[in-house]
Amino acid sequence: MPAVRILFLIVLIVFPIGLFAGEIEFNRDIRPILSDKCFACHGPDSSHREAELRLDERENALQERDGHRVITPGKPGMSELVARILSTDELTVMPPPEHGKPLTPEEIKTLKQWIAEGAEYQQHWSFIASTRPELPTVTNQSWVKTPIDAFILHRLEAEGIQPSAPANRQTLLRRLSFDLTGLPPTPAQVEAFTNDQSPDAYEKMVDELLASPHYGERLAIYWLDLVRYADTLGYHGDQVRSVSPYRDYVINAFNDNKPFDQFTIENLAGDLLPEASLEQKVASTYNRLNRASGEGGVQPKEYLAKYSADRVRTTGAVWLGSTFGCAECHDHKFDPFTTKDFYSFAAFFADVKEQGIVSGAKHIAQLPVPTDAQSKELNELSIQLAAVLTEFDRHTPERDQAFVIWKQELANAANQWVPVTPTQAVSTGGATLTVQEGGSVLASGKNPDKDLYEIVIPLTLKKLCGLRLEILPHDLLPAKGPGRAGNGNLVLHKVEATLNGKPVEWKSGVATHSQVNHSGEYVVSGHKNGWAILPETGKAHSLLLQLKTPVEVSEAITLKLRMHQNHGGAHSLGHFRFYVTESAEQASPQSLANDQLVAIVKKPEPERSDAEQQTLWNEFRSRTPLLAEVRKQRDMLQNRKKVVEAAVVTTLATEATQPREIRVLPRGNWMDDSGQVVTPQFPGFMPPADVKDDRRLNRLDLARWLMNDENPLVARTFVNRLWMLYFGHGISRSVDDLGSQGSWPTHPELLDWLAVDFRENNWDIKRVIKMMVMSNTYRQSSKPSSELRARDPYNKLYARQSRWRLEAEMIRDNALAVSGLLVDELGGKSVMPYQPAGYWSQLNFPKRSYQADKGNAQYRRGVYTHWQRTFLHPSLLAFDAPAREECTARRERSNTPIQALVLLNDPTYVEAARKFAERILKVGGSNFESRLEFAWQLALSRTPTNEENRLMKEIVDSHREFYSQDAAAAGQLLRSGIAPVVAGVDRIELASWTAAARTILNLHEAITRY
Repeated sequence: MPAVRILFLIVLIVFPIGLFAGEIEFNRDIRPILSDKCFACHGPDSSHREAELRLDERENALQERDGHRVITPGKPGMSELVARILSTDELTVMPPPEHGKPLTPEEIKTLKQWIAEGAEYQQHWSFIASTRPELPTVTNQSWVKTPIDAFILHRLEAEGIQPSAPANRQTLLRRLSFDLTGLPPTPAQVEAFTNDQSPDAYEKMVDELLASPHYGERLAIYWLDLVRYADTLGYHGDQVRSVSPYRDYVINAFNDNKPFDQFTIENLAGDLLPEASLEQKVASTYNRLNRASGEGGVQPKEYLAKYSADRVRTTGAVWLGSTFGCAECHDHKFDPFTTKDFYSFAAFFADVKEQGIVSGAKHIAQLPVPTDAQSKELNELSIQLAAVLTEFDRHTPERDQAFVIWKQELANAANQWVPVTPTQAVSTGGATLTVQEGGSVLASGKNPDKDLYEIVIPLTLKKLCGLRLEILPHDLLPAKGPGRAGNGNLVLHKVEATLNGKPVEWKSGVATHSQVNHSGEYVVSGHKNGWAILPETGKAHSLLLQLKTPVEVSEAITLKLRMHQNHGGAHSLGHFRFYVTESAEQASPQSLANDQLVAIVKKPEPERSDAEQQTLWNEFRSRTPLLAEVRKQRDMLQNRKKVVEAAVVTTLATEATQPREIRVLPRGNWMDDSGQVVTPQFPGFMPPADVKDDRRLNRLDLARWLMNDENPLVARTFVNRLWMLYFGHGISRSVDDLGSQGSWPTHPELLDWLAVDFRENNWDIKRVIKMMVMSNTYRQSSKPSSELRARDPYNKLYARQSRWRLEAEMIRDNALAVSGLLVDELGGKSVMPYQPAGYWSQLNFPKRSYQADKGNAQYRRGVYTHWQRTFLHPSLLAFDAPAREECTARRERSNTPIQALVLLNDPTYVEAARKFAERILKVGGSNFESRLEFAWQLALSRTPTNEENRLMKEIVDSHREFYSQDAAAAGQLLRSGIAPVVAGVDRIELASWTAAARTILNLHEAITRY
């Protein structure tokens, strides 16, 4: 064991907690003082350094300056630092009065003693390579269940403090269940554990809970806080985006106990791995979880700079436990991170393909993530479709002969259709219809929801047998049209025609292509679906309307058309033209030819190119009756495939592209391009990269560097946070900052031991968690004695367990579990629990109204709740869940009246209380005492006391009397939520016990982990 650590332990033996005598240790005693009071002006930040003095470096602090030294080792009386801190002159005293942080007498005494002892410096403790300390020896060896206990007990014995007694079995099981799964234990688990007296009963329960699929959900709640996971963009309109597959990846990774080094590599660079799997690509969604803006007025360059800085802050906080973001505008004031380090780190992410403006919340790269069932069905559909398409393209003598005949018919028919030019085209909905050169009509301007076009066409035929409407793509239309809907589609419902004022009746309507359930025939039959063309938008199509009775024409006449488009959503025609024919034989799609086909068939066959021959063959296959059944099968399979693909959830993909240029931005100013161009590099004071060639480093190099054995921060950061999850606070309490401004660890040897053990055992997360919860330190009672409360009020010595209010998601999960409503399936889209009406009224671009989910989705666990950054679900917000705009390493815990109001009035909790009451009445027995005992065991895992029995009986009796006199009030209470009221239960009794259940769910004990 290093001499400093041995001395540290000796000091603890002699002096009470928080008091030290004897030799001063720089990291423990001096660095916190200098960091808090001096480094702002005399630290790493060169741009704000005064007098060119660095107190964070010994060589600089000891050098001679005009005949004197700021620090003279062993001689405080000859040290300018001592003279300045003792000065009473406002012009010379340090720290300056305007700094607002004067030194305390105890701090001055400590600094003087440190100089007297030689003013030795140390590298900051978190930046020193971690080595595994020897396990300390203890007197009470029987108390040591895991190595953790040896470190904790050694300190306690030095302090003369005894550990607390073990928690009782019910409390211990509830603690363990909430800590490992986020859910309360079931009554069956409580009974089995209480009755199991075998020596390994506790370990079996630990293993059972670690193997639960809910373990991954509980740990994911914390990880999602760190990586600021949310379902929305975060800026401006805060539009929805799809990233839920990443959340499911995290849950599965923890459940599968994926080694943390592999987990890290996949998060940062899963897309860069050779032959990356879908899972690894999903993992790299981490790089896209930053806030983004879809507001059209933002400066893309500015927001790309924001996104870049966000990734540096988050990655530095998540893996390095460092406030790296402080170096965005200047060198870090307290830690050795420079501004160049910041932007060189940002350069690792310069290859992420993205835009500054995320138009309509649509990102560049969307990665489909099908479920196993969807993957299986899509594979089967692809196989079937391939077989059908092979058949569709197969040549047979019969088809080849029909193809020859069809080409001849097409050539014969090419001159039978005469193009006509409207003299008038009007939209009653307000669109602008312009007759183009060549006779086509183009719609522009206003795009009404529904529309009616009135067209006037002069005719000079001898006989009118048919009208052909050709719809055409155009570059000015959405998706090139030919419709005006966003996807280029249209829906035509009816075409009314008159000749010189006399109505014309149609015999049939046939189209070259029709969307499923939107046939061209519907224009004639009046079917409500009308004619549409998905998925074949962006192409020309024709609709032929044959007259029921051809009209003989002896003089010039006028054809007037009224074209009805009633689908809504602006599904109107965008670009179209008309043809008429005198030939009754042309009333078949076989005779319909666009300009391209006409041009081809007019050529002699030997002069047609291979591409033109293929065009004709493709058109023939799409029309011939010989392939009608094959086309039907093809369309059915293609449509089913599209339905399945549309149901597949997507996530934001990290897609590598040519890296953007990254410059150091002076003072963080995105408009200042004067800074140095930088390439990916690691912070200069940390271990270098293990890269042999001179190529540009990438995110995969970054991930491997983070997990390198030489990196001192990652393992310390992660185990320190795990310790917080199971003991209430970190060994270093500043879990978000292990730098100079962070807290000195209460047990530095333990932190290093855990970090090295974690690293040397394949980064096994479950292993280190099991070690923690198997320890006697973990199993202690959380109830402090008065002596222990006075001696160690903040539980720095861990002579007891800590107690705290459950996280927001767990409070809701607990209520749902107790009520029997909880749906515990894993994964899937984010869900919408009940929420107050109008809560989203201020959300714009677009305006939205919250729609709570129906059915099972309403009762999913809190980890699956839709995370709206700017309007976080109010129940989560009330219990201190973060908006996840930035990395959150520790949730604060408040205690407010609003929380009690949420538990009493939020529809989720009222409904849960109602269903809890149903369980009590159905299963709890026939008398009050048995029912209350059932309720207490279900909600609190114990039996009620006599006083609790008395108080709860008063509550039930008083509400029974009230509801007996006001049945309407009982009915209103029982209508809360969408879950049906069970049949055969007395409504007055159910309402009375619902009041009791609301009380139980609001108990401090019900929402607290002891």
